[in-house]
Amino acid sequence: MKISDIKGEISRVDVEGEVIEKGDVRTVNLRAGGTSTVADATIRDDTGSIKLSLWGEQINSVDVGDKIKVENGYTKAFRGEVQLNIGRYGKLTKSEM
Repeated sequence: MKISDIKGEISRVDVEGEVIEKGDVRTVNLRAGGTSTVADATIRDDTGSIKLSLWGEQINSVDVGDKIKVENGYTKAFRGEVQLNIGRYGKLTKSEM
């Protein structure tokens, strides 16, 4: 799937892109209780870019300039912007695009 094809809230998203930006790590309160760390990254392919939420250990697994692949991710509208999430059933790996 190309980033430009991602519209609205969809599941089973498989996409590859380059990390072009990575935000600061912040701690958030979870609905289920407790806290976790999260950081926003932006990934880009030849059709566009999208914000990707990185949670916990995922944050340190990628850096700006890395080529990554998200398998079985999902999108969600947050604050009026469509964002890509890896979720519990998704997978994030570095790729050779």
